[in-house]
Amino acid sequence: MSLSAPGLDVALDTSAVVTARTGRRKAPRAGLRRKMTFDYASFLLIFLGLPVAIFLIFVISPFIQAVYYAMTNWTGFSPNMDFVGVDNFVRLFQDPTFLQAMGNNILLAIVVPLITIVIALIFASMITVGGPSHGQVRGLKGSSFYRVVSFFPYVIPAIVIAILWNMIYTPSGLLNGLLGVVGVDTNDFAWLGDARTAMGATIFVIVWSMVGFYMVLFIAAIKGIPGETLEAARIDGAGRFRTVISIVLPQIRDNVQTAYIYLGILALDAFVYMAGLNSTGGPGNSTLVMSQYLFRTAFEKGQFGMASAMGVILAVITLLFAAIVIGVFRLAGGKDEGGRS
Repeated sequence: MSLSAPGLDVALDTSAVVTARTGRRKAPRAGLRRKMTFDYASFLLIFLGLPVAIFLIFVISPFIQAVYYAMTNWTGFSPNMDFVGVDNFVRLFQDPTFLQAMGNNILLAIVVPLITIVIALIFASMITVGGPSHGQVRGLKGSSFYRVVSFFPYVIPAIVIAILWNMIYTPSGLLNGLLGVVGVDTNDFAWLGDARTAMGATIFVIVWSMVGFYMVLFIAAIKGIPGETLEAARIDGAGRFRTVISIVLPQIRDNVQTAYIYLGILALDAFVYMAGLNSTGGPGNSTLVMSQYLFRTAFEKGQFGMASAMGVILAVITLLFAAIVIGVFRLAGGKDEGGRS
């Protein structure tokens, strides 16, 4: 005999029945540990344990070794070394050549990303939103050609670019020849042999080689902006410059931040460009960077302990640079809804 009645169905509904009807799972209670299954354990091992192990072995461990060697007088070619503490760091900050190289690196880290990003943004804006002011939002006519031409220098190895521009900058090189054709008598000026122009000529080469890549990066970011947003700005009467400043830049802020950090890291190294353009460090060490001085100290002077100290300082400066850039972008743009900078 059935004791159930139609009116008792609601009372007999359990949480499991409600869950089945609504198609939603009941949220697990806080504090319950997840059961360790083979799938879960293998997931942790492959996607968490393995990357952490690789990072510890190939990043953290060499850095710790470098810090240790920086506190010794190791010559690099002998197993014998004496612990000297922070003496190497004290000597470096009393070395005018190293301080000048550090200043050159800091100058490059400020100027190179700024100029490169500004030029890349201008080109990317012209190719994506710089076309006719009527009709669909689009770039200039023939923008694909400009994109390919601008990207071409990036596919050339950096050392090849440096050697080519070294030849162009020579007193009898292409640059002085072209200036002579247009009526500018440079009197066979050595662009890399004068302290007034050596660093500027070097910065130009680095910017020239990197603009194309970051232009393509910004083009891809701008293409991700909804077309309705750009159309709405045009309907409201915003010109191209206003659209780029008020619409495009805020939308691709994360891309600009990443580009600035990567370019800054490149500028803080810059070994390949400097070695190819002016391997001696330029007149009066005007283009000498820390990586060049590190290489010279280690392999020419046999002072690997001192060179390791330079590497540690360069790594710390790089980390500080990245932290400063991220902090500045946070202050300038605020935090997004999810706490993302």
